[in-house]
Amino acid sequence: MNTISQRLQHILTDINAIQRNAQRPPNSVLLLAVSKTKPASDIAIAYQAGQRHFGESYCQEALKKQRQLGAFDITWHFIGPIQSNKTRDIAAHFQWVHSVGSLKIARRLSEQRPSHLPPLNICLQVNISDEATKSGIALADLPELCQAIATLPRLKLRGVMAIPLPQNDFELQRQPYQRLYQAVAKLNNLCLDTFSFGMSGDLKAAIFEGATLVRIGTALFGSRS
Repeated sequence: MNTISQRLQHILTDINAIQRNAQRPPNSVLLLAVSKTKPASDIAIAYQAGQRHFGESYCQEALKKQRQLGAFDITWHFIGPIQSNKTRDIAAHFQWVHSVGSLKIARRLSEQRPSHLPPLNICLQVNISDEATKSGIALADLPELCQAIATLPRLKLRGVMAIPLPQNDFELQRQPYQRLYQAVAKLNNLCLDTFSFGMSGDLKAAIFEGATLVRIGTALFGSRS
């Protein structure tokens, strides 16, 4: 069995075990394979092993891979910082965007989403640890921005994404996800169903605090190029 295939099965086994321990329903957590900097051949191996959702952070690199893998039924997620001059390509070539951090970017994605495609699935990136060097909105700004983006015609607001300050302690890892999950639960008239929480280092904490989508890269594909 190919190494990527073996790693994929190990990761899925771990996710399923954590789901059970957290008393979550089966199949309530989706694996997003973070394939940035990895060649199309690696994505093809993971796809052939059953993986369907892949995350990319660099638009031009992703578009090249999409052309190379056009025969595969892949769901593409954009998870990196969004530059204004890239919104047209992102709006046209991805099914999900996890890293929306302003109304300006959301409006551009809405205006530039081709009319023949279904609405673009959107997650708002929340800077849950208030890090000066990290993208995303403040937690306090979440309700207002959610309400504004929910009215945009070519977008479907699905949920939130967060990358907290790294912690080694399990309980400390849980706290920021818990705060964000509770903040979303208080939003009125918004049926948000996606919590893009957790990477390799805090997978268990994220799933225990409601993650519906976990982003795993190095543990699946090996060290980044």
